Amino acid sequence: SDSDSEGENPEKKKLQEQLMGAIMMEKPNVRWSDVAGLEGAKEALKEAVILPIKFPHLFTGKRTPWRGILLFGPPGTGKSYLAKAVATEANNSTFFSVSSSDLMSKWLGESEKLVKNLFELARQHKPSIIFIDEVDSLCGSR
Repeated sequence: SDSDSEGENPEKKKLQEQLMGAIMMEKPNVRWSDVAGLEGAKEALKEAVILPIKFPHLFTGKRTPWRGILLFGPPGTGKSYLAKAVATEANNSTFFSVSSSDLMSKWLGESEKLVKNLFELARQHKPSIIFIDEVDSLCGSR
């Protein structure tokens, strides 16, 4: 009923406002040719992201597109720039860039809600690409 959904709306709205303050949402303009080197990474990203968007008929049945990609390496090696190139080349997808520290909360369960809302926002603006910088800090050490 409407009263149930209204009861959870203020919290959801607060979380989305908090996210919107932390997220950089843009339509980047970075081409593959703007990214120097990183040929292996570019090829993998083309196969994983660009081909399924441009040729969806090839990715049906058991051949489904990748659901996520982890770019890793030391700071300053082009991971963020590469992610922007993917968003540009992927038919102008909406690019969501957020720092993992903005998804962290001292309140129990709040971090999970922030991540869930981030993905909801991305679905509302699809096609979209979510780039979470320093994602390793979200995970516990092993």
